[in-house]
Amino acid sequence: MSASDIQSADTDSEHEGSGWEAVRDLPPSAKLVAKVLEYNETLTQSQLAEETLLPPRTVRYALSRLEDVGVIDSRFSFADARKRIYTLRVE
Repeated sequence: MSASDIQSADTDSEHEGSGWEAVRDLPPSAKLVAKVLEYNETLTQSQLAEETLLPPRTVRYALSRLEDVGVIDSRFSFADARKRIYTLRVE
C-alpha cells in the first residue's frame, strides 16, 4: 500500500464520519443550522429559520445537506404531524 493509498483512505473515512469533520466542507448556512441545533437540541424548520435569521428556503437547503452527510435526525412532531423536528447527531 502506497502513501497516496493511505492518504485517500484517511480522506474517505473523514467524509464518512458523522462528526464535525463531515460538517466542515458544507456551506456556511448548514454550519450555522448545525450550531443552532447543537445549542437547542430539537427544533422545527420554522424555528430554525427564526433562530438563524435565514430564509426558509436556505434552511431547507442546509437541512438537506446536513441529512446528506448524516449528522441530523428528523422525525414527525407529535404536536403537529405536518411538521418535522430536527436533532443534531454530532458528538
